[in-house]
Amino acid sequence: MDDLKAKYLGLIAAASDEAALEDLRVQAIGKKGEISLMMRELGRMSPEERQMAGPALNALKDEITSALAAKKAALADAALDERLRGEWLDVTLPARNRRQGTIHPISQVTEEVTAIFAEMGFSVAEGPRIDSDWYNFDALNIPGHHPARAEMDTFYMARAAGDDRAPNVLRTHTSPVQIRAMEKMGAPLRVICPGGVYRADYDQTHTPMFHQVEGLALDRDISMANLKWVLEEFVKAYFEVDHVDLRFRASHFPFTEPSAEVDIRCSWEGGTLKVGEGDDWLEILGSGMVHPKVIAAGGIDPEVYQGFAFGMGIDRIAMLKYGIPDLRAFFDSDLRWLRHYGFAALDMPNLHGGLSR
Repeated sequence: MDDLKAKYLGLIAAASDEAALEDLRVQAIGKKGEISLMMRELGRMSPEERQMAGPALNALKDEITSALAAKKAALADAALDERLRGEWLDVTLPARNRRQGTIHPISQVTEEVTAIFAEMGFSVAEGPRIDSDWYNFDALNIPGHHPARAEMDTFYMARAAGDDRAPNVLRTHTSPVQIRAMEKMGAPLRVICPGGVYRADYDQTHTPMFHQVEGLALDRDISMANLKWVLEEFVKAYFEVDHVDLRFRASHFPFTEPSAEVDIRCSWEGGTLKVGEGDDWLEILGSGMVHPKVIAAGGIDPEVYQGFAFGMGIDRIAMLKYGIPDLRAFFDSDLRWLRHYGFAALDMPNLHGGLSR
């Protein structure tokens, strides 16, 4: 035992890394190690021999185990010291100049829109981007033969073989959030629903994914006059002008009746949009009084409550306000573009301090 003790304590002291240390542990006290094999021999000894050899072997095993643990800790400390020496840094050296982060125009405009409608008592409602066919179409009074339900316009999710249920879709508008808000909050209700939506389209003014904000107001005596006032106040605040002329053109949407496209009076001088003056008209959104079937689908009695709804593209109004010519650039991840059009991270838009400082 004295020879084993001297042998392994010397080898442990000389071990240069944890791999060598593990090999020594296996040789000494592993299942087939020298000390372990000697301990198995205790069963063949007489009681007198076992009484003498047993405590000595246990003491030897404990000493070897302690030596292994101490050496492992010493190796770890040495490795940490070496790492710290290699990672040393002179903190008195001058730091590199770092650019402050910038806010993407879509995020900025979403915050601007939220700030404007919050002043008018609208809260923000959110919902899933993958939604059921019922929420995206049926609850919004969109019939089965409507072109919007065709696969050339809508992204349908894959179904398992033999699954006959209606497939989920990537939502084509944020209107499903209105249904969920009605189910959850009831009436009266005032919400806006900003978020990403998906349609199978791609050109200078369309991308497969884009952003919308829709608004919904329900109460017992809401009319188109309320809708007109809300939209006028929004356009004046968003484009930061004192006066605006709106033109409502009769249109058709399955989820509103009556429905109207909304244009704003503007001019294009030198390629710059000026709102509230000139002889041109620019379409910016769709709107109307919520169809009774849609109110009923949200679990509210259309005989008691009525309301208005509207929707516009966040990307589109961002392009108009900030002179961005191509919608596709919003999704190109080009830092040069973001540095040109981006907004300072700490300039939060509000109606009192200015939306686009």
